[in-house]
Amino acid sequence: MFAVPDNTVALAEKPVLRHPVRVALEFAADRDRWRRLLRYDPDKRFSALVEARDDEEIWLMGWLPGQQTDLHDHGGSTGAFTVVTGRLSETVARRGVTEVHRLSAGQSRVFGPGYVHQVRNDGPDPAISVHVYRTGGRVMRPYHLDPIDGPVRD
Repeated sequence: MFAVPDNTVALAEKPVLRHPVRVALEFAADRDRWRRLLRYDPDKRFSALVEARDDEEIWLMGWLPGQQTDLHDHGGSTGAFTVVTGRLSETVARRGVTEVHRLSAGQSRVFGPGYVHQVRNDGPDPAISVHVYRTGGRVMRPYHLDPIDGPVRD
């Protein structure tokens, strides 16, 4: 059993110190926070800023089947995304290696500087995801995939 001394003071949790996956999962579970923002655009993936706070942005994205991002990184930003509904696939590109991760509701991925990826709704249904960006916001720098050199910044 674990005993807590009587003089112990619980300090408030600092949101910026929380792991970005925890933040994404919290927002994904609290649909009242973003339900009014959700849209689906037949021409491109939909995105809306849900909340911006000290060095952190939380974005909502709506994906129709077949919609995707281009190959990109997020500059110096770090963060994570969580699938709320539907299915997404993430292709991660590195020199000599390309990995595909298939994600369903409740699953998350993290990213940091130099992390080059592409996200796509390969499923038959619309998908919703929540994205957390830190230290630089929602920067998207485009890349193309060279068969020999791997991802090359455009």
